[in-house]
Formats: sequence, structure tokens, C-alpha cells
Amino acid sequence: MIPAAIGVKPGVFIYRLNMQPMKITKDIYIEDMVHQIPGSVRYLADRGIMCIACGEPIWGTLEEAAKKKGFSDEEINTFVTELLQMD
Repeated sequence: MIPAAIGVKPGVFIYRLNMQPMKITKDIYIEDMVHQIPGSVRYLADRGIMCIACGEPIWGTLEEAAKKKGFSDEEINTFVTELLQMD
């Protein structure tokens, strides 16, 4: 499959080809969310989840990044709700 061959996740590849916004969920890839909601970079940074500002980009989902920082499922659901209001 081409996306795997070039190191791009299939969902990311499809999103960028179609140029259609994806719904914000806990399963959205960080890079897709940043493209859709540029303000999400500051939102996440304010909560200790550095996705670009630190110079080391995060690859994975919003949930994975938040879990690595110790956030609960309830807190992650709050992130999704607040990010949807930014969109």
C-alpha cells in the first residue's frame, strides 16, 4: 500500500488528498487536528502536551498524546468538547 510505503498513516493520507475536514474525536491524529484547528497547538501546549512548539512533533492520536501525559478519559473528553468549540 502506498501510504505505508512512504510512512504516512492511511487516514492522514486520505484526509490530505480529499482536503475535507475530519471530525474532532479523541482518535484524530495530532497532525490532522493541527491542520484543521491551528489554535489547537496553543490549547495542547497550555495543558503540557507539546505537539509542535518544542521542536519534536507528536505522531499519533489526541488520546495517545494525552494518555502519555497522564490525563484521564474524562479529561480527554473535555479536550474534545473544547476543541470542537474552537473549530
